[in-house]
Amino acid sequence: MKRKSVKRVAAVLLAAGTLFLTSCGTADEENLNLIASKEEEERIVNLFSPMEKTDPDVENVARSATDLTVMMAEERLGIKVAYRTYTAEDYQDSTYDDVALDRARNNMDDIYLLNPDVIMQLAKEGELKDLSGLDSAKNLREVVKTANVVDGKLVAIPQEVVAYGLFINKDMFDKYQLELPETPEEFLECCRVFQENGIETPVGANRWWLETFVLAQAYADLYNGGNTEAEIAELNSGKRKYSDYMRPGFEFLQELIDKGYVDAKKAYVSEAIDGEGPDFLAQKTPIVMAYWGAANTETSYGAPDFNMLVIGFPSSRGQMPVMPMTGFAVGANAEHEEDAMKMLDIVVSDEALQVYTETNKVISPSKNVKVDCIPALKPLNDRIEEGVFVLGSNANMKVEQWGNTCLIVRELLNGATVDECMEMFDKLQEESLKG
Repeated sequence: MKRKSVKRVAAVLLAAGTLFLTSCGTADEENLNLIASKEEEERIVNLFSPMEKTDPDVENVARSATDLTVMMAEERLGIKVAYRTYTAEDYQDSTYDDVALDRARNNMDDIYLLNPDVIMQLAKEGELKDLSGLDSAKNLREVVKTANVVDGKLVAIPQEVVAYGLFINKDMFDKYQLELPETPEEFLECCRVFQENGIETPVGANRWWLETFVLAQAYADLYNGGNTEAEIAELNSGKRKYSDYMRPGFEFLQELIDKGYVDAKKAYVSEAIDGEGPDFLAQKTPIVMAYWGAANTETSYGAPDFNMLVIGFPSSRGQMPVMPMTGFAVGANAEHEEDAMKMLDIVVSDEALQVYTETNKVISPSKNVKVDCIPALKPLNDRIEEGVFVLGSNANMKVEQWGNTCLIVRELLNGATVDECMEMFDKLQEESLKG
């Protein structure tokens, strides 16, 4: 989710319904790989979302789950939803986020599926409607509100709570008698053993999701130490520095790069899952990072030929899930505002979310909807059910986390030093204090 100033999908991402909004960008519409449905009905709602690249012979479960809820709204309201979609072909293309920003600012659609950094940016610009009056908003988990309430306004609602974790080839860990890592030190030791046994690059990475390692280490104590609000207040006031939180995670990533456990040059140009996925599925690399839904769909990691587990990222408090928030938002000046609001209220209602969650086997944003996860996801789910996780996006923080951290991690991949990366965080914090 990255702009020149700060993806998914592909994780998250969307994640995710549609594969956590893999990438982001800006260009003239006629030059985009956009697909616009023909508007044959009088009552139209235009929906902009990512369309993941996929094998035509494999069912896209995530997309099918969204379609079921959209059809529910179409039938009840007598409207037609026109899909407008975009997915970057490679790292040289405009990103999905930049395209979404451009379209929202120019009122080109009614509803947008957005990554967390774009939600924050558009909310600050006043480009998104307040959704707190929707009936469905009453059922949301507190974690969703924490991520998406900006200046007292609920500006986005997801169909799933996107959780990121490490996807592990358990068979390869067993082969070398390795325990699943809990701490950064244990993770480095696993990588050392793999490399000494001929696995050249133990960690498959892409240009979007390495920030999950950083966020897990940076905020493990902040979110799980019982002092969250006070620490965030100190960050917002400048009493504490974001760079002090971030430094251990960046030093950890630099060590992974220096020891060859992560291929920085490949990661810098790789799209999510497209870059590292083939080697993981071919059992050439034992570790990748992705979002929850990638474990359920055959377009990602849903049908491996080995025993796969999804665990949290290494941290001082053990395996740590990282949870950013994608979400559907309605443009502040949407052409079909009334129908868009009614449609979204149905799509994120408990009834529709039950269908979505059962189809896609994900964590629902509604506190009333629960579905059992697949066995591979149990280690990650257990931590989340215990209330142990780090938020990848938090509207209460003045400095946006998910997108900015991703962009600065990419600077590290491109050769910036850890100190230079910390200066970037300090500059962001200084700018936030001026506001």
